Amino acid sequence: MTELCFLSAVELARRIRTREVSAVDVLRAHVAQIERTNPAVNAIVTKTFEQAEVDARAIDARFARGEDPGPLAGLPVAHKDLVPTKGVRTTFGSPLFADFVPDADGLVVERLKAAGAVTVGKTNTPEFGAGSQTFNPVFGATRNPWDTSRTSGGSSGGAAVALACGMVPIADGTDLGGSLRNPASFCNVVGLRPSPGRVPNWPSVNAWFPLAVGGPMARSVADAALMLSAIAGPDPRSPIALHQPGSMFGASLDRDFRGVRIAWSPDLGGLPMEPGIIETLLAALPALRDLGCTVEEATPDLRDTDEIFETLRAWHFELSYGELLRDKRASVKQTVAWNVEEGEKLSGSDVGRAERKRTELFHRMRAFFTKYDFLVCPVTQVLPFDVNVEYPMEVGGRKMGSYLEWMRSCYRISATGLPALSVPAGFSAGGLPVGLQIVGPHLDDFGVLQLGHAFERAAGFSTRRAPAAG
Repeated sequence: MTELCFLSAVELARRIRTREVSAVDVLRAHVAQIERTNPAVNAIVTKTFEQAEVDARAIDARFARGEDPGPLAGLPVAHKDLVPTKGVRTTFGSPLFADFVPDADGLVVERLKAAGAVTVGKTNTPEFGAGSQTFNPVFGATRNPWDTSRTSGGSSGGAAVALACGMVPIADGTDLGGSLRNPASFCNVVGLRPSPGRVPNWPSVNAWFPLAVGGPMARSVADAALMLSAIAGPDPRSPIALHQPGSMFGASLDRDFRGVRIAWSPDLGGLPMEPGIIETLLAALPALRDLGCTVEEATPDLRDTDEIFETLRAWHFELSYGELLRDKRASVKQTVAWNVEEGEKLSGSDVGRAERKRTELFHRMRAFFTKYDFLVCPVTQVLPFDVNVEYPMEVGGRKMGSYLEWMRSCYRISATGLPALSVPAGFSAGGLPVGLQIVGPHLDDFGVLQLGHAFERAAGFSTRRAPAAG
């Protein structure tokens, strides 16, 4: 039964649909895997096993009646603890919300349920999703399944670890500055940051904000695409929702990449890199050339991306948490408080300048993608670090000025608004995972998935099982 937990989501969904295995059996196998592996890594922090059993039985009954429960029917899923789940504790990683139980689901949860997925629990996240290190005072830290003395990354760290350990075949996450991509890289799984509006945000206090997105995580690109097919698509509650239906991601990912032009940027414009990352990725690049791609070193003009991202993030944090900070300052994590206070310092001209520069960045990227079809680069600037360290204070000999700076290899891409995928690309000399970040042109989420799928099959790193998975 344990091997059911490491089948692909695509294959598992097929077996449930053809009734080769029941949704109940699949659920019980995953529950057993959670009970066996979760104590060592702390990925799933709230469990909903009793309701999951009821839901799985209902899925089997619908199949028995000849009904179609949806494309994800019977697949166990866990939801990030930032996403509201009706009737299930949602803490946001904050002691202020340790006992909060929402009365409605977030959009991603709505859509996963409608597609037949079975909720088994909530995955750990840092307080309010701030920082790419998953720990909080409510549940503690989530540990890396490849080395439990190290961090899983974040803020979708619990989701990435649950996937790597076979606790679930798919999981949802969110990404502002790298929260889908960073933990995917640290845990040897797949995380897609979709184009803004591809997966509409609901609920949201800042519905027009383009930097915060929700998206899929999985152990393979095809599984991420399957999940995206269920959660993408327009919604009247989001003013920036894209109109293309999610079903477009159910098409075949197979593609001939002969002659496709790829830009390889080892440091995205001079970012410091920890030893081992670029070397690992250089060893993986021949897989792209074997596909017939032309790969050459080139970096787009990313000037002003740090100012753009850090300004808009600070503005968003003040809007989202400013009132909470003023009322409950002593109960808010220091880095969250700092980010809110940075937002309080902003003037209208500061935000306006950032928006003007973001428009200029969009046009520079548009021009870059007339020469190249894709950009590939490191996901992270560091390997998974000590789980007891909040964030790296230094990278490649260069001191970091804030808890954000070590994530620039991700958040510079966030500032562009382009779709980006983290896909397993190898292991350091010490056996720690390293991800390749694949960035596509404006709105080309499907193309990014296609290249990720082809690279994944050619490179062959996605099938390796983490030691903590058993």
